[in-house]
Amino acid sequence: MSSTGDSRAAGDPYPLRGSSIRPPARSAPAAQGAAPGLIGYRGPTACAAVGITYRQLDYWARTGLVEPSVRPAYGSGTQRLYSFRDVVVLKIVKRLLDAGVSLQNIRAAVKHLRSRGVEDLERMTLMSDGATVYECSSPDEVVDLLQGGQGVFGIAVGVVWRDVEAALSQLHAERVDTGETIVGDNPADELARRRNRAG
Repeated sequence: MSSTGDSRAAGDPYPLRGSSIRPPARSAPAAQGAAPGLIGYRGPTACAAVGITYRQLDYWARTGLVEPSVRPAYGSGTQRLYSFRDVVVLKIVKRLLDAGVSLQNIRAAVKHLRSRGVEDLERMTLMSDGATVYECSSPDEVVDLLQGGQGVFGIAVGVVWRDVEAALSQLHAERVDTGETIVGDNPADELARRRNRAG
């Protein structure tokens, strides 16, 4: 179990460390045959998948809380592009904020999430007592934390991953190499399909 943020006590029994457990490698979802590294999601798409406003997204990017890793904004008129992993991190940030975790501890948690491999994220559970965010990579670690007698809540990152995957499959993506819009599986969006066929 790893912790981010304030330690519960001196000699915290859960020092920050990497997990030795590795799930099978699984990459981010690819849209229409494009490699995952060639796919990005614009701000409005990321907002729709996460459930936040564009103003929140813009603020988080400008303050460095969650910056887009595919393409940052370079001034007026440029579009940020977020990777699938970025969108998962955005959704986790939203859940932590909704639970009342401090921004300082969320920043520490985001830094820790960014340092971990993509494979680690699906097996990870984030637990928080409101003051500290802990990474648990096994059921035993979750039980240990619960036995501390404090009220805690958890975020199963694998579940967030699948939620984001399902949401993004319905929304548009963009190929980084060509700029082509990739239309999601939303049957109601006939206008976007026509636009792509015409272009």
